Amino acid sequence: MDALGYLGLDHVFTANMTGNTVLLGLAVGRGQVLAALRSVSALLGFVVGLAVGASVIEAQKPASDTKRAVSRAILVEGAVLAAFTVLWHLPVRETSPAMLQALILSSAGAMGIQSAIVRRLNLPGIATTYITGTLTSFVAGIVGRMGRAKKLTRSTGIASRASFGDHRVQLQVGVFFVYMIAAVMSGVLQTRVSSLVAFSPLVAIALAWVRVLRSNAGEEAAA
Repeated sequence: MDALGYLGLDHVFTANMTGNTVLLGLAVGRGQVLAALRSVSALLGFVVGLAVGASVIEAQKPASDTKRAVSRAILVEGAVLAAFTVLWHLPVRETSPAMLQALILSSAGAMGIQSAIVRRLNLPGIATTYITGTLTSFVAGIVGRMGRAKKLTRSTGIASRASFGDHRVQLQVGVFFVYMIAAVMSGVLQTRVSSLVAFSPLVAIALAWVRVLRSNAGEEAAA
């Protein structure tokens, strides 16, 4: 979605609010009113999406049923992404300022919902819209493991090493590379088949929803 925003929404980030805040500050500092309004719209959409996602998730009873809560929120995010995809393909998209704002608001709102979902999953050091944080947690975790391995070696005399087999580490590496690969794919699609690029977030969230449904079905069968 950040790639879509940068390439197709006049260089605005709708998932990465750190980068978007920088763009807002630069626009204000340089007196670029329209650019500032785009960044403000992205921030507003993201905050509203966070609120909507949190409301949908917290409405799930019992509160401990995380997978059902996540499934409901993914459906809402999917609906917002579907609206975004429809708006993206309207003929007036490239000439209407109002349509541009609607696209920014809807895409940022979807990313806000996604952030609420990831927060509910409570995976330490994992974020899908804040890759800087994921990368920081990964490097800090590896350094910490190396330090503990050295202490163990000194105390026991047995050589040890940091493990990359930890599930959290694997998730962090996976998130980073999927984020980068998705950006590459968006660039390729935008260059060669621009009509398809807006479908990529919708396809991704559909796959996530199917994965959650399969997991819920497996748990119910086991019960």
